[in-house]
Amino acid sequence: MTHSASVWNTAPTSAPKQRKRNYVPGSAAHPAKMLPQIAAHAISTYTRPGDLVLDPMCGIGTTLVEAIRLGRPALGTEYEPRWAALARANARHVMNATGTGRGEVVCGDARRLTTLIDKQHHGKVALVVTSPPYGNSVHGQVRSTKETGNPGVLKKDHRYSHDPSNLAHVSTDQLLEAFTEILTQCRRVLRPGGTIVVTTRPWREHGELIDLPSAVLGAGKAAGLQPTERCVALLAGIRNGRVINRPSFFQMKNVRDARRVGIPQCVIQHEDVLVFARPQSRTGPAHR
Repeated sequence: MTHSASVWNTAPTSAPKQRKRNYVPGSAAHPAKMLPQIAAHAISTYTRPGDLVLDPMCGIGTTLVEAIRLGRPALGTEYEPRWAALARANARHVMNATGTGRGEVVCGDARRLTTLIDKQHHGKVALVVTSPPYGNSVHGQVRSTKETGNPGVLKKDHRYSHDPSNLAHVSTDQLLEAFTEILTQCRRVLRPGGTIVVTTRPWREHGELIDLPSAVLGAGKAAGLQPTERCVALLAGIRNGRVINRPSFFQMKNVRDARRVGIPQCVIQHEDVLVFARPQSRTGPAHR
């Protein structure tokens, strides 16, 4: 287990290249997938082979896939049946490819994590790697007029679901309240001294910056966790000492629109990585 650098070089190649061969067809449809190298870096840094890794909001199973590839057993929970099934398929795919490993996915609400995962795993999880949903800020994928033959831009794969109970569709305040409970549940299944890594980023809503990373930091403290690091995971590549930007179509459009009216916005090319630990102490909020 190595000590983490404050800047993670997690995008030496593009996201599609990182997922090539390790994920089943259809995985690209999820609108807010974690970059595989972010999960892999966190797992390599904060665990040893054989340590149990958990993602309570696992989406297509990126955390599970990267854990299994690195010789760690993995657990995932996912609210949406569609993504839970895809996460299982991805876990099976990598287990078949490596001929080893263990990955389990349970469909359900992560706010009930301690009832979703088997009691044999309680207090045994070494690392949680996860990311909160980004709601309506998720952009999905686009196809241009040249590709479709129709005027305008076709937007697709930009919704987690149509279920209004999904946390992607609630207000920011409701999201943070729910995420605090999810982190509390994660703390209860972590082993003493275990680590939680949350990747997130700010977004703009009606021109106003929503500082989700700082809000998640507060949620972690409220859940009885101890903040230990705040790092940067690059979404841009570095080649010959230069940054290679990989912004989405909508990121570029929003920034250009803002600059056109005099608002000095920049393209976000990193994730904030918030690292927490479960306190070793048997006193205080960690054992509520």
